[in-house]
Amino acid sequence: MASSSRTSFVLASRASKLAQIQTNIVRDGLETTFPALSFSTSFMTTEGDKNQSQALYLLGGKALWTKELEVALKENVVDMLIHSLKDVPTTLPHGCEIGAILERENPVDSLVVKQGLPYRTLEDLPDGSVVGTSSVRRVAQLRRSFPGLVFLDVRGNLNTRLAKLDAPDGPYTALILAKAGLVRLGMGDRITADLAAPILFHAVSQGALAIEIRADDQEARELCKALTHQETQWKCLAERALLRELEGGCSVPVGVSTSLSQIDKSAGKLTRATLEITGCVTSLDGSVHVQDTLSQEVESIQGAEELGKNLATKLMANGAKVILDDITRDRRKRASDAETAE
Repeated sequence: MASSSRTSFVLASRASKLAQIQTNIVRDGLETTFPALSFSTSFMTTEGDKNQSQALYLLGGKALWTKELEVALKENVVDMLIHSLKDVPTTLPHGCEIGAILERENPVDSLVVKQGLPYRTLEDLPDGSVVGTSSVRRVAQLRRSFPGLVFLDVRGNLNTRLAKLDAPDGPYTALILAKAGLVRLGMGDRITADLAAPILFHAVSQGALAIEIRADDQEARELCKALTHQETQWKCLAERALLRELEGGCSVPVGVSTSLSQIDKSAGKLTRATLEITGCVTSLDGSVHVQDTLSQEVESIQGAEELGKNLATKLMANGAKVILDDITRDRRKRASDAETAE
């Protein structure tokens, strides 16, 4: 790294326990790599944290989780934002960029059954069982294979959601949660079963942490390079290119599964690999499901992103556009109905 005039950097994120743990993971990595520099943390509440009553599906895009943080970044109050990459909009505000993508935790979703119940799999759950999740992606996909289950929105941080699950008078038999968050919180023992593809395709960039920086901050960019995990970076940027092309936001049922094989490196840097990406778009009731896979040798980030874009084009041509247009109309209608009810 070139000599820097700054010796201290402020890392910021949301105030939830998980966000703080994730920020501390990044801070520790930076402190280990750059012991001569100082890294502090700052935590703030975002609009998405404040609104815990309305379904995510009706709240709009991912900027709910990032907007306030990005204001602080652009005003030079903080230097780096630590995000779950799946919560970051695929198009960033002018003047902001992704500086690093860290090595991904297992990106699958997991089944968590209410304490004291004997069920071990989704197949074990009796018809009429209530499964909690705030993700329309999960609901749409699971309705295809488990039409007898009832899906109910559940909001709040992980501790809150687990408390709602385990409450003796609570309605939930089980929850569907991202495995990565449970593992980072030290709650991996609550996982009843993992739900991998093809049963459930995970969210774009799920399990990966990202550092957002100012686009003109060369010093922060140099620091971020040391934490970037290229295999994760190539896979996640392909997934984000797919989602960007589909114009999907936080609550659109787009699922993915991505892998790298035949990896070539030079001087420790990724130079070539075979990238395979599967994407799917599912109607809200689970009745229509469009899925396809592309595999290609790529030699750069740009090649990975191009493959994601090509898969999106293929999905749109095969019926995904009709599904997404229907979802947009449904969301607008429900949001209008909700405003009228108020």
